Amino acid sequence: MPETVVEKETKSRPAIDVPWNVVVHNDPVNLTSYVTRVFQKVFGFTRTRAQKHMLEVHNLGRSIVWTGERERAEAYVEQLHGYLLLSTLEKSV
Repeated sequence: MPETVVEKETKSRPAIDVPWNVVVHNDPVNLTSYVTRVFQKVFGFTRTRAQKHMLEVHNLGRSIVWTGERERAEAYVEQLHGYLLLSTLEKSV
């Protein structure tokens, strides 16, 4: 009879538990004032915080505007697409 091999069980977090980033990317279409207003409306940002993220998008090409659970992040990306903002979802590091 062959020897029984016992495999060590490892715990791993499912991908759904990993924090996800909502990233807004720069585009040549939307005005900076419009992007600022959308951030205020969607995320409830103050004008100052919305402008900070808008400037990151404008100057750096992208800004992480929200981090959290995947389902909510997907909803935010969909909502931003509704305002015609280029946004994506990525795993947080």
